[in-house]
Amino acid sequence: MSASPQAPAPSPAPAPAPARASLKFPFWAQIVAGLALGVLFGWIARSQDISWLGTTLEKTGDLFVQLLKLAIAPLVFFAILVSITNLRKVNNAARLATRTLLWFMITSLIAVGIGIAIGLLTDPGAGTGLTAADGKEPKKTGSWIDFLTGIVPTDIITPFTELKVLQIVFLAVVAGIAALQLGAKAKPVLDLAESALELLQKALWWVIRLAPIGTIGLIGTAIATYGWDLIGKYATFTADIYIGCALVLFGVYPLLLATVAKVNPVQFFKGAWPAIQLAFVSRSSVGTMPVTQKVTERLGVPKEYASFAVPFGATTKMDGCAAIYPALAAIFIAQIFDVQLGIKEYLLIVFVSVIGSAATAGLTGATVMLTLTLSTLGLPLAGVGLLMAIDPILDMMRTATNVAGQALVPVIVSAREGILDKDAYANASASPLDEEETRTPEHPVAVAA
Repeated sequence: MSASPQAPAPSPAPAPAPARASLKFPFWAQIVAGLALGVLFGWIARSQDISWLGTTLEKTGDLFVQLLKLAIAPLVFFAILVSITNLRKVNNAARLATRTLLWFMITSLIAVGIGIAIGLLTDPGAGTGLTAADGKEPKKTGSWIDFLTGIVPTDIITPFTELKVLQIVFLAVVAGIAALQLGAKAKPVLDLAESALELLQKALWWVIRLAPIGTIGLIGTAIATYGWDLIGKYATFTADIYIGCALVLFGVYPLLLATVAKVNPVQFFKGAWPAIQLAFVSRSSVGTMPVTQKVTERLGVPKEYASFAVPFGATTKMDGCAAIYPALAAIFIAQIFDVQLGIKEYLLIVFVSVIGSAATAGLTGATVMLTLTLSTLGLPLAGVGLLMAIDPILDMMRTATNVAGQALVPVIVSAREGILDKDAYANASASPLDEEETRTPEHPVAVAA
C-alpha cells in the first residue's frame, strides 16, 4: 500500500537580514573629540609656528560663529513673537510669566552672591603681574543711559543689520502684543511667523551638526593665539570663574530642583545635557536656543510654556555672563587699579547683575555687561582690556551655566504650578536630539489656581 502523498512543506520564511551595526558616533563624543583635536592642533600651530594651521583654525571657528549669528536676528524676532502669542493657549499666563521672571531674578541673585564671595576669598587680581598700563578701553561699552535708550530702535532695519538683540526683542514684544490684541485678524501673520520659525530652526540644526568642527577651530584658535603662558597669568581668575559656575551649575541648581521643584536633579542633567554641551562650544545662548527649548520640552515642560520661557531666558537669563563673571571681574579690575570696594559697591554689583542682565543679550561674550557694571561702580573701563584675551576660554563655562539656568527655571515653575509631566521628566535621557524627536501635539496648559 503506497503512502498517501503529503502536502509539500511550506518554504521557510527568509531569514531577516542582519541589522547593520550602527557606527554612529554620539554627538557628545564628537564634541569631546573636537575639544581634544582643537587643543592638539592649537598647540602644534603655536609650538611649531605653523601659520597656515593657525589661520585655518581661526577661519574655521569664525565661520561656525558666523553661521550661528546669521540666524540670530530673525530667530530672536520670530521666537519672541510666537512665544508671546502662544501664551494665549495657556491658562493663567500672566502668573506663569511673573513667576518665570521672579525665578530668573532669584537665581541671578544667588549666582552674583557666589561670585562676590569667591572674589573676596581668593583675591583674583593679586600676584598677576598686570598693571593699569596693560589695560585699554573696549570699543563697545555700556551705560544705564545707553541701555535704556538703546532698547527702542530708530528704525526697523538697523536692529537686524547690526544685530542689536535688545531692540529686536523690543520689536518682537510690540508685534506679539499687537497680534494678541488683534485676535483672529492677526492669524495670517502668526501662521507666517510660526512657519518662518520652523524654517529657521531647521536650518540652525544643520549648523549645530557642524559644532564638532567649529569646536576644533574655536578651541584651537584660543590655544594657538594665547598659549598656556597667558592662561597662567590669569590662573586664579580663570579658576574662580570655572569654580563659581560649577558651584551654581552643580550645586545651586540641583539643590533648587530637589527642594523647590522636588524632582531628581540627575534627570535634569540627563535631559539638558545636549544644550549644555552645545552652549559650552558655541558660546551663544541664542544660538543654542532651539536645542534648549527641545530639551526643556523633553524634561516635561509644556510646549506652550517652554516656547515663552526659553526664548526670553536666552536673551535675559545669564547667571554666568551677567552674575558670576561681572562680580569677579569687577573685583579683579579693582585690585589691578588699586581701587577699594565697599559695601555700597558690592550692593551695586548685585543690583546690576539682577536688573541689567538683559544687556548681555545672549550673544558671544559679556563685554557690554561688564562695562555696564564698571561704569556703575566708577571703575576704569580700561580694565576690560585686561580680560579680552582670556575671554573666549571663560565664555565657554559662562554660557554653559547660562543655558542650564534657562532650562532650569521653566522646570521649577512647571513643577511648582503642577503642569510638569513627571513621566517625561523621569524618562529624560542624554541622547542627542533630532529635529522631530520632541514635537508634541499642542494642548492647552491648565495651571492650578
